[in-house]
Amino acid sequence: MQGPQVQRELSHKDWEFVENDPASKPELMVDYKALPTLSAALTQSPFDFQEYLRHIDDRNYTLLVNQPNKCKTFPGGPFLLIAIKSVVEDFDRREIVRKTWGREGLYNGLHVRRLFLLGVPRNRTAVSMWDTLLHHESQTYKDILLWDFMDTFFNLTLKEVHFLKWAAEFCSNVKFVFKGDADVFVNVDNIINFLAPHPPNEDLFVGHIINHAKPIRSKKSKYYIPETMYGLGMYPAYAGGGGFVMSGTTMRKLSKACEEVELFPIDDVFLGMCLQRINVKPILHEGFKTFGITRPSAAPHMQTFDPCFYKDLMVVHSLKVAEIWLMWNLLHNQQLSCSRKLRIRRSFHWRRKKKALNQ
Repeated sequence: MQGPQVQRELSHKDWEFVENDPASKPELMVDYKALPTLSAALTQSPFDFQEYLRHIDDRNYTLLVNQPNKCKTFPGGPFLLIAIKSVVEDFDRREIVRKTWGREGLYNGLHVRRLFLLGVPRNRTAVSMWDTLLHHESQTYKDILLWDFMDTFFNLTLKEVHFLKWAAEFCSNVKFVFKGDADVFVNVDNIINFLAPHPPNEDLFVGHIINHAKPIRSKKSKYYIPETMYGLGMYPAYAGGGGFVMSGTTMRKLSKACEEVELFPIDDVFLGMCLQRINVKPILHEGFKTFGITRPSAAPHMQTFDPCFYKDLMVVHSLKVAEIWLMWNLLHNQQLSCSRKLRIRRSFHWRRKKKALNQ
């Protein structure tokens, strides 16, 4: 499906940043990776399904760091809340998001706010050290939510449930929500232009939608799910977790559905189950590239890391910190010229040669 076209080109001049947003000031330098307990904190044992099933009903964890006023300072609520999944040690990724596409501020009078969603490291002996640093980071930027569940791959579903619960309680008046990973590049200008004509009081869930996906039964896979946990042959439609947008109305409905649907270890699929429960059909938009931009097989040498590709997209997944910084600056360069209509939305094909005359 061809996504809606952006109405006009935008530049950084369209943004009016919050004056007291410390993200533009390099005043906090935290090298989490220098801590001696990092290796132990990040070491994870193979996933234990029996242990998971024993605690499958444990879904109420304590919020250790909160931002209760994140959405209360704006009459009528913010237009867009950006919620990014992160882990404690990824300070550099949080910083690059703060200083590039995740800046808080005004866009043509529309308020944009930012949050990072974290759990605690698996090795709780390191928590006291992480806790001090993370609280300092939170006090500086006021954009950290931290819960006391272990931050593991299969606990991302808990992060989903707890964020939706938080949003329904502390940001219930938000118009739209973008939720994604910290290793994505997001063109917030395009997302806002896309969302602006949509009524926030109607259901909306948009992203890279995956249909007809089958459970993986191979124990070697990161996404292995035994039949005893999920016996059906196909998952419901769900969005790739790199990034998606939803209306505030859908967010509030999902927060309730998450309390009713049994937890599932793959968070993207779990959210698809919740969408199915509230009877909301997720919408595919070609501007969400949650598997990155792939080179066409017919043009293997094509350079896809090009701002003229990115300027029409919403989300591109799996970028390094330096790549996010570079692409942000390239897109906001006043001298950027995309005279050639580079587009990555449609599949590449060679133009057919015109038939020879008189044939």
